[in-house]
Amino acid sequence: MKIGLYFGSFNPIHVGHLIIANHIVNNCDLDQVWMVVSPQNPLKPANLLNEYHRLHLVTLATEDNLKLKPSDIEFKLPKPSYTIDTLTYLDEKYPQHRFSVIMGSDSYQNLYNWKNYEQILKRYTVIVYQRPGYVIMDNQFGNIVVTDAPLLDISASFIRKNIQEGKSIEYLVTEKVRAEIENNSYYKL
Repeated sequence: MKIGLYFGSFNPIHVGHLIIANHIVNNCDLDQVWMVVSPQNPLKPANLLNEYHRLHLVTLATEDNLKLKPSDIEFKLPKPSYTIDTLTYLDEKYPQHRFSVIMGSDSYQNLYNWKNYEQILKRYTVIVYQRPGYVIMDNQFGNIVVTDAPLLDISASFIRKNIQEGKSIEYLVTEKVRAEIENNSYYKL
């Protein structure tokens, strides 16, 4: 199978993440997109909800779509998580699959800060969705697929802020995710 790996803190997962993942699985020659919940992103320190709670929210958000799968693969690896280490582990564990990396054009422009980024570009297809202000002008590596996924101006930090201010997050996250967040008082500081 051809698997796209969409890495993220998903703190929490929201409809913007789901729209991108669904667009990419339907338009980029993939069989599935695995939503890889990162326990700790080395380039993005933040106060994160417990990784198992975030994984559960991703599971709730994707359970009705057979092409989107939650993944806890980085929970089993040393922290912080480095994409190249995760890819190497997945290649060994699932030799029958072919993996691609999914990222926004903002992350792509920072790829040179990633551990062993040259190996990622050499060994894997990188699917880049365009984000405003971060246009990909060249494809010097040849294994970059650029797509224009539909984007919403929604962020997990905006959702967390709404929760802390007692505002509704309806329609920003799926109904199951909203109910789980509210029932467990997640993100209320």
